[in-house]
Amino acid sequence: MRILDKLEPKSVYYYFEDICNIPHGSKNLDGISSYLEQFAKDRGLFYIRDKSNNVIIVKEATKGYEGVEPVILQGHMDMVAVKRQDCDIDMSKDPLRLKVDGDYVYAEGTSLGGDDGIAVAYILAVLDSDKIKHPRIEAVITTDEEIGMDGATAIDISMLKANRMLNIDSEDEGILLTGCAGGARVDCNIPVNRENKKGIFYSVVLEGLKGGHSGTEIDKERANAIKLIGRALKMAAAEIPIQIAELCGGEKDNAIPIEAHSILYIPLDAEDVFKEKITEIEKILKNEYQSKEKDLSIKCVKLQESEKSVLKVTDSLKILNFLSLLPNGVIAMSADIRGLVETSLNVGTMRLSNERFETGSSVRSSIESAKENLIDQLTTLSNVFGGKVTISGEYPGWQYNPDSKLRNMMVEVYEEMYHEKPKVEAIHAGLECGIMISKKPGLDCVSFGPNIYDIHTTDEKLSISSTKRTWEYLIKILERK
Repeated sequence: MRILDKLEPKSVYYYFEDICNIPHGSKNLDGISSYLEQFAKDRGLFYIRDKSNNVIIVKEATKGYEGVEPVILQGHMDMVAVKRQDCDIDMSKDPLRLKVDGDYVYAEGTSLGGDDGIAVAYILAVLDSDKIKHPRIEAVITTDEEIGMDGATAIDISMLKANRMLNIDSEDEGILLTGCAGGARVDCNIPVNRENKKGIFYSVVLEGLKGGHSGTEIDKERANAIKLIGRALKMAAAEIPIQIAELCGGEKDNAIPIEAHSILYIPLDAEDVFKEKITEIEKILKNEYQSKEKDLSIKCVKLQESEKSVLKVTDSLKILNFLSLLPNGVIAMSADIRGLVETSLNVGTMRLSNERFETGSSVRSSIESAKENLIDQLTTLSNVFGGKVTISGEYPGWQYNPDSKLRNMMVEVYEEMYHEKPKVEAIHAGLECGIMISKKPGLDCVSFGPNIYDIHTTDEKLSISSTKRTWEYLIKILERK
């Protein structure tokens, strides 16, 4: 039984539900790429599927539109696949459990993948229609956007004829995006030394945070679970010689982490002091974040007495000092565009293995030199603590084009439909437009999309009414000669 079959537009939700039934987290894209390939085969459309699982599908112009300039419709097929701790879905194998609540579609216990599944659904609905009038359409559906835009970096678009592109990867209806930040992932690796300890161990879990997308929500000053647990344990370590057995947090470098976990060795004579200190620290943090993170909590549970491998006291302090100094959040605001974050860093992942401590951070900036400077700060900090960094997924920004004909046409269409001007903005989050422009200089791009809330989190939801309006807007754009 299909869950979304009563929603409009039917064709869009038909394909969106198909997409949600195919696991498509980043790096798990064989299934969705094969689905897109089969879609093209079944309709006799020209297509290319490359080694990175990117898919290009071409549909020629409808009658009367042969002389209209072709257009690229672009989105990415991967999603940020996160789930609640109590959810039993295996996101590498299982379909999403779609639910409808009023004006919203969401997935029970997991992220929805409206970013960017709805773009793929729009594109497939256009390609499948025999009623929509349009010029030659070159659909470009990329892979692994959420982990560094790897698909867009690898794709060959030299065969495309279009010099204008609609990127359907935005989450605010009525806003046309015409610029974005560049970015990179930076992994810091710090060596550690261990020893065995037998005795009392405690589990300390910091949880209940809102999280969110590190590009669109970084300016809201939401708490970062990795930074907070590091701070909490450092405060405790100032009075008690704790030793860290396990420490982890976050799932994606570009998602603000909502929880972090640790297992600690506590000396027998310091047990009561430790419990009191954790209670005190929780009160301090809840007070600081009472207006931003009302559900913040620290759970401290005594485990059975056992023997575990733990970091030496000096190495435990080294890691906590590193976390204390690690930059996070908004670094600089734009002086040119009011309210736009210019440079930021999100510490999104943290893992402790037998031999090293690792963090993964998403670095963003609309100014290339500022991005490089922030990467250098992370490199220097890691070196000071005896570690090193690995840089991956680096991508260019997208500079505002004051002479965009596509933008002017889209503003005109929007005004005709809704009798008001859309907002024209730049965004701090990364988009694939910059990479596409670097491959096809002069490409005229605009990014837009329906309202999607709390993307990259288990609270993600897609507005049904906004999806319909955005579909109607897309059709009008394609029909404009």
